[in-house]
Amino acid sequence: MYNSGQLCAGEDRSMVSRMQKKFWETKQVLIKVTGKKEDEHVVASDAELDAKLEIFHSIQTTGSELLKIIEKYHQALNALSLEENDFGLHLKVHAQQNSTRAGKMMKVTGNALCSSAGQRLALCAPLSRLQQEMDTFTNRAVSDTLLTINQMEKARTEYRGALLWMKDVSQELDPDTYKQMEKFRKVQIQVRSTKSHFDKTKMDVCQKVDLLGASRCNLLSHSLASYQTTLLHFWKRTAHLMSEIQEEFQEMLPYTPAYLKAPKQNCEQANAENTDSCEDDQLEDNHMLLALQGETLNNPEAISGLNPCAKGRIRSIE
Repeated sequence: MYNSGQLCAGEDRSMVSRMQKKFWETKQVLIKVTGKKEDEHVVASDAELDAKLEIFHSIQTTGSELLKIIEKYHQALNALSLEENDFGLHLKVHAQQNSTRAGKMMKVTGNALCSSAGQRLALCAPLSRLQQEMDTFTNRAVSDTLLTINQMEKARTEYRGALLWMKDVSQELDPDTYKQMEKFRKVQIQVRSTKSHFDKTKMDVCQKVDLLGASRCNLLSHSLASYQTTLLHFWKRTAHLMSEIQEEFQEMLPYTPAYLKAPKQNCEQANAENTDSCEDDQLEDNHMLLALQGETLNNPEAISGLNPCAKGRIRSIE
């Protein structure tokens, strides 16, 4: 009976200890969420860790943005190659209907554009490889590091909550009281335990972030080197084809475009509208002068006040 009572008392103390630990952890979470100022020395001790976390968030954000940019660039390459190929086919079709030297020039230019469109599509292969490697890097390496960071944040919350608990107990500590000293020792053991776990996860996070940055640099260097080689090869061949076309047809007379009929018809229509509007204005002026003439006939003295131009208009209407 006595031993059973001691066991029950021990369980009660363990339950109270866990509740107190949870209370101070929750208080630490509230302090972090509300943005209240924490102990500057505790915050300064995690300066290196916070710098590593900023690097990780930068890697995570830029990796997601890079995947979006690669997808848009891939779509733009496909659309540009399609338009370039269609334009080349259009020139080749019209070159068959033209037996002059201009037709020959259209045919050669169309062949060059179709060849350039096909070579441009070769850029999609290194881009697809880069996109696949970046997607794997994001889904595996970044996700694994994020999981370690979440474990570290949990350990840091427990450690700082234990520090708040020890600070609260130390303020009421009386060295002459055995129970208070025993309580302080238990809290101190809890702080040491949480600090040991936090230091371990902190080291894991720093190592993984460093490894993550180095891995991404190697990945981009390898993938972009392949893309750069393909791009240089594409531009060299395209520039060579265009240079040959320029040298072959350099002595051709420049093409003088003829005026289009549509703008001429629009101009004639605009002139006709202007003429109609002028005739309407002239008719309105004549009506006004006729009205004025009627008044002057009834009142001969009023015509003496008109200027010579108005008198001439009235005489011409009469």
